[in-house]
Amino acid sequence: MKQRKFLITILSIISVMWVVHTLTKNFVVDPSFQGFLSKKDERLSNQMLWVLMIRVHIILAIIALLTGPLGIIKRLRLKSLTFHRWNGRVYILSIVLNFIPGLYVSFFATGGWPNTIGFLILNTLWLITTIFGFIYIKRKDLLRHSQWITRSFFLSFANMFLYIIVAIIHNGLDISYGLSYTIAVWLCWIFNLAIAEIVIRKKYLYDIK
Repeated sequence: MKQRKFLITILSIISVMWVVHTLTKNFVVDPSFQGFLSKKDERLSNQMLWVLMIRVHIILAIIALLTGPLGIIKRLRLKSLTFHRWNGRVYILSIVLNFIPGLYVSFFATGGWPNTIGFLILNTLWLITTIFGFIYIKRKDLLRHSQWITRSFFLSFANMFLYIIVAIIHNGLDISYGLSYTIAVWLCWIFNLAIAEIVIRKKYLYDIK
């Protein structure tokens, strides 16, 4: 129980810090995304549409990162089930609506098709895990709802882990930025899903004791 509270606290803090970092970086320091665009392999044919899509993608991801931790705090759920349900609806809607912008920007990913495929898998998994979480709560299957939402929740951190992995591989191992980015695109969702499965297993073992 103490480990669960500690994990939720850490994830909540990380969520807020990453949201502040993302907002500052993309809407204050570089609102036109010139730094991001400079890393593209080729010039975009419709730069304005890409900027619009990436902004929508980021804003919806931020909403998921803010509502996600609120949904897994047991005390909040017990205090107000109505708040938990509405918070969950906002979380699910933010991810469902984010699929199209995420799909669009994936096709223009830095690094070409290997990265595009990696991002497409990530976006699809994020959507599928979230939808399954919704389906099972509608069926009142709380166990499977919790399991699938946990997977969805950890995939919400994929972007953050992507940049952490890039920093470690590129700066720590002195591997080229392009290769580091490609490795990170794939590892970010594989790693996060692995963590989700560990958390799910630990929770299941705790519940059956």
